Amino acid sequence: DFLKAVGHPLTTAEAIVLYAAIATDTGWFRFPSTTPHTMQIIAALIEAGAHPATLYRQLYEQSSLERLKLNGVALQRVQLACEGQLAYTWVTQNDFAQIKAHPADTENIVNECLRVETARAAFILVEQQNRSIKASLRAREGIDVARIAEQFGGGGHRLASGATISGTLETTISRLLEQFALQLPVPTEEKI
Repeated sequence: DFLKAVGHPLTTAEAIVLYAAIATDTGWFRFPSTTPHTMQIIAALIEAGAHPATLYRQLYEQSSLERLKLNGVALQRVQLACEGQLAYTWVTQNDFAQIKAHPADTENIVNECLRVETARAAFILVEQQNRSIKASLRAREGIDVARIAEQFGGGGHRLASGATISGTLETTISRLLEQFALQLPVPTEEKI
């Protein structure tokens, strides 16, 4: 909208970058933030040269061997909590060193955790070089992970948030589990 308002014609390179940004921010148009206006912008970006299938393939259907191996390690660790409503995992600096992977290789792992059929929320903890912990939180409708991220000085959206937390992995997991337990109360059986 800004480029249009100032009369700047979109280049193909700009259209590609903007398309990728909007597509990833809206979960490829699955999230409630997707509106008819979003789709009008997307149509203009396609007309300017963005190719949805090519971008999707580049972003999600090709990967380095290191990224695949790191995903495997993280997915092997997935744990469930809150009566199966929460799935979580973690990646350490040792994992990066052994696999020769990079922090960017953890990008979609939290979404994989959310694929567990009973999960309503998920998080991944990624140990940083300075030993702080980067937490990425995701949720389905009805859960507000932004409130949880704010408890740790982070932020984001209701369904996708994050924070950088000081402490060990074990301590951070424990603290996050406490916060998620407040958002994901254990279902009680009705007595007749």
